[in-house]
Order: sequence, then structure tokens, then C-alpha cells
Amino acid sequence: MDINMIILLMIALAIVLGYKTNINTGLFAICFSFLIGCFGLGLGTSEVIKMWPIKIFFSILGVTLFYNIAVLNGTLRKLTIYFLYPFRNNPSLLPMVIFFVCVIISSFGAGAFAVIAFAAPITLMLCDLVGIDKILGAIALNCGAIGGANLVTSIQGLVFRELMNDVGYVDQSFVYTLFIFLIGLLHPAILLAVLSFVNREHIRRSEINALKCELFKKKEKQTLMLIVLMLTVILGIPIGHILMPSSGAIAYLNSKTDASLVAVVFAVIALLMGLADQRELIARLPWNTLLMISGVGMLVQVAVQAGTVDMLANWVSFSIPKALVPLILVLIGCCMSFFSSTIGVVCPALFPAVPSISAATGWNPMLLFMVIVIGAQSSAISPLSSNGSLILGTCTETEEQNDLFNRMIIQAVPICLTSALVACGIISLLF
Repeated sequence: MDINMIILLMIALAIVLGYKTNINTGLFAICFSFLIGCFGLGLGTSEVIKMWPIKIFFSILGVTLFYNIAVLNGTLRKLTIYFLYPFRNNPSLLPMVIFFVCVIISSFGAGAFAVIAFAAPITLMLCDLVGIDKILGAIALNCGAIGGANLVTSIQGLVFRELMNDVGYVDQSFVYTLFIFLIGLLHPAILLAVLSFVNREHIRRSEINALKCELFKKKEKQTLMLIVLMLTVILGIPIGHILMPSSGAIAYLNSKTDASLVAVVFAVIALLMGLADQRELIARLPWNTLLMISGVGMLVQVAVQAGTVDMLANWVSFSIPKALVPLILVLIGCCMSFFSSTIGVVCPALFPAVPSISAATGWNPMLLFMVIVIGAQSSAISPLSSNGSLILGTCTETEEQNDLFNRMIIQAVPICLTSALVACGIISLLF
């Protein structure tokens, strides 16, 4: 069998084994990287080890190290309630409010998984109180969390940028990621507006007395201050460089500004201020995600070395009508993400093929990156994926869990995929 087909099968097998055995997909990917790299391609062990994506690994490590402080000391949870409380007497607005609150909190850098973890119980409670369909609440929660995490300073945005940098789009990665963030806000917001309108007659007007706003304590105020300062540094300097490209001072600062390094500095400042316990903070780092992304990243680098990525790019470029390429990438991303992670599996596997597909078809590379992410995130609400399973786990009743499980698959995923395909069709006309 051709080595490229073997590698594609190994990537698929790693995903299947990870899902079936509940063992981290990245661990299987590391094993396959060793076997294929050393025995299939004749690489040395040190060459295979060097394929570990250290930049992506460190980016996630640094950012989550800082933002988990805000999760641990309760700052983000309290901030979420503050955003929701003013709309307690306007329940028809709550799906949109949940979406935008999750966008804001997630864009602070906490990441989609962390936001869903503390916002899911609040969201489902609101659904019970005011009669919002829980599928609508779950879509609002999921889309908001992943939409905010696409910002260039949050976990997913950082991964997107590093993957784009790795395939040669160093100068464009900031702008490309910014457009991914914007489209990740626009089309879910339109979708939620439509769904909220359809569901409006079932919503009950009610006082949401279960939500209680509490004053921010000293440590929480200090945490918020550090978040604002860090975002100012990480976002302000690159934006300043875009607006004033001729400024030598800003260009110098931009070349020395790295989100993960800045985040570690602010994390150390926060620890010195006593805003969180170091031992608990390190224990809460997303080691599962780090292993998944890094392991699959190694296997993808083996695929690059073997020419598998070029083969996949050629198949998409020359076997599919040019007009359908963006739609096919949406579907491929959706199918892969149904069982796996967008940043852990889908993007590391598909982003390397973008330069070849763009060169062969003439499609704007930014569009191709966008449709891959749109497709992958359209099935992130699947109960077999990490986000969907976390939302499902919030349900306490077995019967309710079973009902939500089925509806996530037969309603939520098709609704989100349809929205993704429509969005893909529209932006394909613009780029």
C-alpha cells in the first residue's frame, strides 16, 4: 500500500481509537509518528521528536496559565453573571445575550472549554426558568464560546496563527485570524437571531432570581485589571503596526511581542500578587488538549515529510470542481470535528494543504482557512465532541441527557452545518 494512504489511514485510526478507547488521540498519533517516520520513511528518532510543535504547545501553555487564574479565583464566573443579570426581565433576548457574553468572556483568553465549563450550568438553568429551548441555549453557548476563542489573543486564535505561520503566511496570519474571528461572530449571530424569533412564543417572562450579582472582591478587581492590561499589550501593538507600518519603534515592539510570553509574564505577576494557588493552577492546565494538538501535529509533520499533504491538496484541487472546493472543505472539516477537536485534529491536518489548494484553484488562502474553521466548528456541538459532551454533562436528569444527546445530533449539528454552508457560499462570493 502507498505510504500516503497508510498515513491517511493512521490519522483516521488515531481519531477512531481516541474516541473508542477514551485514550488521548495525541498519544496514538505519537506512536504512529514513530512507526511511520522511523520505519516507513527511514527518519532518525531525533528527527521525529523535532516534529513536536513546540511553538503551538508553548502558546497554549502560556495563555491558559494566565487565564486559568481568572477561572480559579471566580472572576470570570462572576463577570458572566454581571453581563447576564441586566437582561433578566427580557428573556427573549437571552439567547443572543448568552452568545455575546460567552464571546466576551472567551475572547479574554479563557478558551472555549473553560467558558462552557462554568457557563453551561447557568445557561441551562436560564433555559428552565424562562422556557428557552435547551438546544437553542446550547447553540448560543457553544457558538459564543468558540467564537470568542477565535480571537487572535485566545487559545484557538493563537493556534490558527501558528499553523498559518508554519505554512508560510507569517505576514498575513494576524489579519487572516482576525477575519476568522469576525466571520465566527457574524454568521452564528444571524442564526441565533432567526432561531430566537422562531422560539419567541415559547419564552416565559420571568424574574431570574436565581442569579445574584455580588461585588467584585479585591483579588477579582486585580485580576480584571491584569486581563485588560495584557489584552492592551497583545492586541494594541500588532494593530498599531498595521495602522502605522512605517513606524520603526512599533515595528520593533511588534517583532518582540509574543502572546504566550507576555501571558507568562502576567501570570507570574498574578501569582506574586497572590491571585491564585500555583499548584492548583498548574494542575488545571489543559494537558489533554496539549497532548492531542502536539501528537497530531507530529503525525501531520510526518505526513508533510512523506508528501501526503500535497497529495491531499492535489485531490481537492484537481478532482473537485473549483466552485465546490470551499463547500467540500466545510464538509470535510465538519465530519472530522464531529468526533474530534478543531484545534487538536482538524486544523493541524488541513491547514498545511491550503497553500497548494490556493495555488492550484486560485481561491484566496484566507477564504480557505476560514471555511475549514467554519466547517470544523459547525459540528463542535456534537455530543461526541469535547464541547458538546461538556454541555451534555451539565444535565442532571438521565432522561433529559438522553433527549439532549439525540437532539444535538439530529437538530443542532444539522442546523449549525446549514448555517456554515450558507456562510461559506456568501463569503466565497466576496473573496
